[in-house]
Parts: sequence; C-alpha cells; structure tokens
Amino acid sequence: MSSDSPMRVTAALLVIGDEILSGRTKDKNIGFLAEYLTAIGIDLREVRVVPDDEDAIIEALNALRARNTYLFTTGGIGPTHDDITADCVAKALGVSIDHDPRAVALLRERYPDPKDLNESRLRMARIPAGADLIDNPISKAPGFMVGNVIVMAGVPSIMQAMLENVTPRLKTGVKLQSVSVDSGGLPEGIYASGLGAIQKDHPDVIIGSYPHFDGQSFRNQIVLRGRDVSALEKAKTAVESMLKGLAENDKTIPL
Repeated sequence: MSSDSPMRVTAALLVIGDEILSGRTKDKNIGFLAEYLTAIGIDLREVRVVPDDEDAIIEALNALRARNTYLFTTGGIGPTHDDITADCVAKALGVSIDHDPRAVALLRERYPDPKDLNESRLRMARIPAGADLIDNPISKAPGFMVGNVIVMAGVPSIMQAMLENVTPRLKTGVKLQSVSVDSGGLPEGIYASGLGAIQKDHPDVIIGSYPHFDGQSFRNQIVLRGRDVSALEKAKTAVESMLKGLAENDKTIPL
C-alpha cells in the first residue's frame, strides 16, 4: 500500500536533546506516541534522535516532514539557551519568528507578577509565523503546529497533554488491525522461509516474528497487521497451516 493512499496517514517523530543521546534522560515519549498514533489510525513510520545542534535539527526537520503526513517533535522548547527547536522550525520552513501575543498572554497567567516573566521565560513565547498554538494545561507554555510540523514539549506528562489537544486537528486513516499466532514452540529457524513466502503472497499484510526468552526457552509470536480484515484472516490462516505442517515434521531442531 503506497504512502499516499487515502487509507494511510503517516508520521515521523524527531526527538531533540543532547540529554537523550548521552543517556542522562531516558526517553518515554517514543513508545507512548507510537501506541497513541496507531490507535487513532496514524502510522508512525520513523523516529530520529538528534542533539541540540541547529544544522542537525533543520536537516532532520526537512527530511522527515517531506516524506510523512505529519512530523512530531519533542524537546527543546523551554527557556534555556539550548532550547532552539522553535527557531530551527522557523528556519526550516522559511518563516519569521517572534514573541507571539497569544503565547505571552498564556505565560502571564502562569507568571502574573511581571518580574517573574523574565527574558528567559519569554523565550517560550517565541512562535514561528503562521503557527497554531497547542494548549499546555500543565505549565501554560504552548506547543505549536505549523504546516505539517507539530512541536511539543519533551516532558512526558506535558507532551501527552499537548498530543491530546492537537489530535482533533489531525486527519487519520484506517486503523491497523493486529492478530497474533503462537509458533507452538517451533523455533524461528524452522519457519522463517515459510513465513517469508507467505509475506510475498500477502503483500497488504505486515508479518513479523518476535522471540521471547523466559529464562529457560524461547517462545515466538508471529504478529500480522493489516487494514483489510479479509486479507488479514487469509494470511493468518496461511501461517497457521504452515506451522501445523512443520509441527508434524518437527525434529525439535534448536534455534
């Protein structure tokens, strides 16, 4: 199924931050976003992690937004010198950036005393021209959406709140359905070629094999995903038939 199919809406995620790449901060947003988007009918196709480096951010922004329906970003929209995501988005899209009166008003709700809304905090009100704000009910500093780029905070609780608030603006496709088949103890090396043949016969179904080691032995789950329920059931039947045939001749060959 082509990426421009009306049934399919795609997304990429750009994770921004030196702290992610150094291991100091453990990312919790990738898994959440993947599960969330899948549930609403958007395919997360790729994830890239880049440092707080202008050239790296702009290159990734332009590459990822060009080949996906949406590009989500997390991180780099706070008050410190290394929070440069908004500026990079403006440069990537070729638009100006300045303090947005709407964002300033939101920050004044959080910092009613004028002396508390200092220059550093006002950095969080710098928004690229033409962007729509994304509400942040936790700390008020907004995210924003400009073109197909959706810019959100890196703090998981704030990112999740922003994601819920931007969802009504997104178009979605037909949701992927998923079914699982247990290999019945057969190791991957026994059914790999058969599974590959089934994948070729069912190109509209995504088929993967996922081993799990319980400390003593492997158990393998074959997962099939697709938008056409009929095609999904046919592929599942083919997998089950293939496994049954192999099980009858299984010599318990190790993985």
